Amino acid sequence: MSASVVVTGLGVAAPNGLGREDFWASTLGGKSGIGRLTRFDPTGYPARLAGEVPGFAAEEHLPSRLLPQTDRMTRLALVAADWALADAGVRPEEQDDFDMGVVTASASGGFEFGQGELQKLWSQGSQYVSAYQSFAWFYAVNSGQISIRNGMKGPSGVVVSDQAGGLDAVAQARRQIRKGTRLIVSGGVDASLCPWGWVAQLASDRLSTSEEPARAYLPFDREAQGHVPGEGGAILVMEAAEAARERGARIYGEIAGYGSTFDPRPGSGREPGLRKAIELALADAGAAPGDIDVVFADAAAVPELDRVEAEALNAVFGTGAVPVTAPKTMTGRLYSGAAPLDLAAAFLAMDEGVIPPTVNVEPDAAYGLDLVVGGPRTAEVNTALVIARGHGGFNSAMVVRSAN
Repeated sequence: MSASVVVTGLGVAAPNGLGREDFWASTLGGKSGIGRLTRFDPTGYPARLAGEVPGFAAEEHLPSRLLPQTDRMTRLALVAADWALADAGVRPEEQDDFDMGVVTASASGGFEFGQGELQKLWSQGSQYVSAYQSFAWFYAVNSGQISIRNGMKGPSGVVVSDQAGGLDAVAQARRQIRKGTRLIVSGGVDASLCPWGWVAQLASDRLSTSEEPARAYLPFDREAQGHVPGEGGAILVMEAAEAARERGARIYGEIAGYGSTFDPRPGSGREPGLRKAIELALADAGAAPGDIDVVFADAAAVPELDRVEAEALNAVFGTGAVPVTAPKTMTGRLYSGAAPLDLAAAFLAMDEGVIPPTVNVEPDAAYGLDLVVGGPRTAEVNTALVIARGHGGFNSAMVVRSAN
């Protein structure tokens, strides 16, 4: 049996809470971070709501030399990584550089930084474009900047598979730890709330155009009409269980199982791949369907995609047989940051014995799900399943287990 890999630190930057404690208090309290966009004027766009991380001032957390070379996405990721390492009780300068790595996910790169430099190029000329444009916009920049800031020279990389990427990155980190790396910083943070990024997101035709924050993002609801985008995510510190116990670390839980698939070509008549991804994750964890205490849903809020997810869950677990929740209704869909944030919520749910709610949704009985709505639900949570799907057909599922 492969070595157990555990999570010992969490760093969170979410639209409904900056930092793990604020995020969790807001999530249990049903506090939403969705509202009208403020990072730019959205008046001329069909979608105008988003989940924005509140009260984040990068200069309060990072050295001034980093600010000119980083996008907002990377600043959030760097701070979340600092918080995760502190939470884990890890001082990178005391570790062997080659025993630490970074594997993050990204769905867009630093769009806001790139937009600013493109504006300079066309309005002022090429000599005004920052040299930092060469990497600040790039998908791999969060992994690179976290590794440089913390002297991490072990196996590292970036995974790009849209919203599924957050789980795919954590799975890749688990592989590297099983191969012998002592510690991997993983997870994902995205932030593309700028006109260039907004146009790209609108191209998916999956954004809600509602003007009411409480009725805009409604997965598994009859009034579902698309999702609300958001920014932020979570960074996790991952270690081999034996090494974590040796140093007396607090362990949130284990990354117990993982599965991923890709959907068949649209119109092929073949079954979507989500059910298989869930079954692979359960098998990898050595878990039976009855072992799962809660499912953190992908929650697309597109009726056809909601139907596919509900059918997969009902096929694996039985109709309404497992509690399902989507706390991302309080944050919006954070792309590569969404699933790591759900993983953080799952570990916190295990710790406190409570399932966070899905806010604003009036569940459509046709889906046959036991959706946790109206408020948090007290429950013994020892094992959770997190689902994430990316645009274009990516499906990923991850089983996490309590350390108790």
